[in-house]
Amino acid sequence: MNWYLLYTASRAEKLVEQRLKAEGIETYLPLHLSPRRWSDRVALIELPLFSSYIFVRTTDEILRGLVRINGVSRIVFYDARPAIIKPTEIDSIKLFVENAKGKSCTFGLNDEVQIACGPLKNIDGTVTKVGKEYVILQLAQIGIFVSVKFNQVVKIAR
Repeated sequence: MNWYLLYTASRAEKLVEQRLKAEGIETYLPLHLSPRRWSDRVALIELPLFSSYIFVRTTDEILRGLVRINGVSRIVFYDARPAIIKPTEIDSIKLFVENAKGKSCTFGLNDEVQIACGPLKNIDGTVTKVGKEYVILQLAQIGIFVSVKFNQVVKIAR
């Protein structure tokens, strides 16, 4: 038995997991907590770490029949064969999820961050203001202030 990867319909990962378990298939759906804002509150909800993907541990013969399950779009292939995920990779994902549990990535004033993408990629900055979706950074290297989305910066560990 090997670990394989299935591609699911959008936002159907949890339902697919339930259906696969009902069929007796071993699954792994890594989840993380993410804040979601509604008009009256903010709540933490569990979201898949990899959107539209679920890991299954089964035989090659049974795997091919899983596409009939509602919500499974297709089997992920690599080199014209179903992609086999090494058990060590599954263990690494489990370890990462366990280590990240309960931790959050929030930004505070004077935090040192690095821009991770876009035209200013790899430039370091200091947080001067924190908004709802953006942070204002002072980029000392080039002497300007910029507004950057949260998901485009990473904290610098020092």
